[in-house]
Amino acid sequence: MRPRTSVVRAETAKTKRLERIVKGFANHRRIEILQLLRDQPDLCIGEISEKLQIEIKTASEHVRRLALSGLVTKRHKAREVRLRLADGTRNILSFLDRLI
Repeated sequence: MRPRTSVVRAETAKTKRLERIVKGFANHRRIEILQLLRDQPDLCIGEISEKLQIEIKTASEHVRRLALSGLVTKRHKAREVRLRLADGTRNILSFLDRLI
């Protein structure tokens, strides 16, 4: 007996969402940014760049990918964009910490 098409589509959508999340943190710099935001929430791109000693352009691209994957949230404050971990991201970091 074949599964119903709607069930298969729902599962496919779910696995694609998981894939987007995993791709979001599948880089050592992005993991470093997530860990930094866990320890020091509400940072801007310049602060992340400075603390990790990376170019602002590099930090910005990594944050963009993290935001697209839903791992960080952006909040505009005057001329700055402040960043925080999204709901559930701490669980992902805890999982990663247990891997090694």
